[in-house]
Amino acid sequence: MACRTNWHRKQARAFTTWHEAVRSGDVDRVRAALNAGADINALDEHGQTALMNAVYRGNTDIAKLLVESGAALNHTAKLRLTALFLAVIGNRPQLVKLLVDAGADTEIRGSRGQFTLTPLEYARRCGFVEIIEILEHAT
Repeated sequence: MACRTNWHRKQARAFTTWHEAVRSGDVDRVRAALNAGADINALDEHGQTALMNAVYRGNTDIAKLLVESGAALNHTAKLRLTALFLAVIGNRPQLVKLLVDAGADTEIRGSRGQFTLTPLEYARRCGFVEIIEILEHAT
């Protein structure tokens, strides 16, 4: 039997607050959480990092803050998708550029179906011209 201690409750509360801050889209709240010691690479209930959540939501300001603060760029979650792949799927060229410029791996493939492609191959399949240009210059 696992015992829940106050430490576990505090950790769960901190985890929830951190991911809620990112999901809220409030840059100041995210910055405050980082300054208070939030684990920048903590995973949410779906195995995604805060950076992945910011990218998924199209929040460039939070994504930029997380990248500048040292967020893991190449973490993979469900279907082996990365923050970069999520930016491509969402047709978000500004975020693709941010991640590529920061050194995100452009060759990580997803694991199933239409996601077994590289981000560039996926962009080509979808006709995301601006993203194709960014990724072609990155490789």
